[in-house]
Amino acid sequence: MTHRQAVAVMVLATLMWSIAGVVSRFLESASGFEVTFWRSAFNALTLVLLLGWMKGPGPLWATLRSGGRALWLSGACWGVMYTAFMMALTLTSVANVLVTMALGPLFTALLSRAVLRHRLPRRTWAAIALAGAGIAWMYGHEVTGGDPRAWLGTLVALAVPVAAAVNWTLLQHLKARAASAHATEAAPDMLSAVLVGALLSAAVTLPLAWPLVASPHDLGLLALLGSVQLAIPCLMAVAVARVLSGPEISLLGLLEVIFGVLWAWLGANEAPTAAVLGGGLLVLAALVGNELLGLRARRTA
Repeated sequence: MTHRQAVAVMVLATLMWSIAGVVSRFLESASGFEVTFWRSAFNALTLVLLLGWMKGPGPLWATLRSGGRALWLSGACWGVMYTAFMMALTLTSVANVLVTMALGPLFTALLSRAVLRHRLPRRTWAAIALAGAGIAWMYGHEVTGGDPRAWLGTLVALAVPVAAAVNWTLLQHLKARAASAHATEAAPDMLSAVLVGALLSAAVTLPLAWPLVASPHDLGLLALLGSVQLAIPCLMAVAVARVLSGPEISLLGLLEVIFGVLWAWLGANEAPTAAVLGGGLLVLAALVGNELLGLRARRTA
């Protein structure tokens, strides 16, 4: 895969991720935990088929059995992301959820500094301050008398970038440990952790979703979310990670916010408020500026 092809594949992956909000707005009877259960269940089914085809059924289950704590911790992070994302969409607007999720790169930088002792450049601290101001602007009206459900949805959505930061920091740690001079074994195959997360999310939400009332129409949409919106683009992102650098992937990943808000605006008539537009622009400016300056510094070095 060439660099240009990898960029095109990553853009396509973000486009596929971004349809979750608008598709969920067309559900008829399924809601709350049932939406999360069916999406995770269809995601798990798709991953079993795809990973089984890529690895073979025997190696896939062997990886799940021998993955160790790292595999299951990463899987738990994926499970939190799957569950919190869909629950947040049932409580607040698509724009609120997506812009809140865009804080992931900054949370990852902070956690890497605390756990892995990675030094943060001044540009990252400036980006953190600017993004914090954007978040305060976005949600200030909800704290001072807005819809309590929207505020709760924002808090639930915050679990997504937090879990993503833990997951990414864990992967960084495993990669560094495997590359060290004293490494005695290769890093575990963390691609299977995506499947673990889907299985955990489905198992946890099934009792809360019972009795299941989703119509055939809803099941079709949820199957679309589990396969096309989640399983396939996750595998695509793993593939392009072998070609693109971390800053490039982070920068391209922010397109999901833009695509998602536009889909919800055009497809579900869910226009973002002025506070979301203003605060969201601050958050995106902080993240894009941080990644662009970081990419420039790496090229200069």
